[in-house]
Amino acid sequence: MSRPLGGRQVNPVGLGCMSLSWAYGVPPGEDYAIALLNKALDLGYDHLDTANIYGLGHNETLLGKALKTRRNEFFLATKMGIVVEGPNRGIDCSPEAIHRNIDLSLQRLQTDRVDLYYMHRFDPKVPVADMAGTMGELIAAGKIGSYGVSEWSAAHIREAHAVTPMAAVQTEYSLWTRNPEIAVLDTCAELGITFVAFSPVGRGVLANGVRDVEALPEKDLRRTMPRFNAENWPINLGLIDRFNAIAAREGASPAQLSLAWVLAQGAHVVAIPGSADQAHLAENIARHDWVPSTELLVELDALINRHTVAGPRYGPMIQATVDTEEFS
Repeated sequence: MSRPLGGRQVNPVGLGCMSLSWAYGVPPGEDYAIALLNKALDLGYDHLDTANIYGLGHNETLLGKALKTRRNEFFLATKMGIVVEGPNRGIDCSPEAIHRNIDLSLQRLQTDRVDLYYMHRFDPKVPVADMAGTMGELIAAGKIGSYGVSEWSAAHIREAHAVTPMAAVQTEYSLWTRNPEIAVLDTCAELGITFVAFSPVGRGVLANGVRDVEALPEKDLRRTMPRFNAENWPINLGLIDRFNAIAAREGASPAQLSLAWVLAQGAHVVAIPGSADQAHLAENIARHDWVPSTELLVELDALINRHTVAGPRYGPMIQATVDTEEFS
């Protein structure tokens, strides 16, 4: 049941490593995180996804320290392009930034090559040909095996792919975030590009990981997202309760049901749920080969979709950095 990614075959359920350093809850201690990453490989995870901004380099450094002796056991993806420190906050995918950041990432990861290197967001200041061409230079230099983009529109994906063929497009996708269905999902299928779904369990809510928003840590990223505010959350929680009931009926965990739905959307789709909990780590990958019935998929589609979910996924400031198509 493996699926293609960057010239390799990988388990369709990979591991998003962000929560080990940043964004959700309180990151675990280093010893725990190192043990969890090694456990992931033992469980069969062979696609690990990180980025230079996760903990401002902490996540890449953690992966390098934890897994440098097991580097050949997994497909390694990282990202560049989002600037979150200093006066130059924003997006920088200039050729100079791409070259500079891959060298910094390789140092932190303690490796001489990453398998997949993403531009984390679209940079409207830089010609697409320059961005894609620079990625081609890194491939030729042997620093990366392939490249991808994150939260790019179908038109820009096509433009870049024509310059240097890309291996992957990473975009948020789950039952409650359907934007890739406008154009990106089909574009990837047409061009032979793997679609990598991040947040495939809806920021944890489709894994029954959030009940009371007020109980989330103060700096938890979800507190800033409209779907979790006082107006929208009660509506969304009602959907989640009904979703959880379906999972129980099917003898699956909510996370397993959510991942199965995502993977059923195309043979070119892989998912990268994140977790800082070893039990959830095992749960997420345990049923990676589950193929739900058509009737079940239709039932889930009808329950949670862009019309039933309350609130946009991002506020205006973050949404402005996203190039992926929006529903009108």
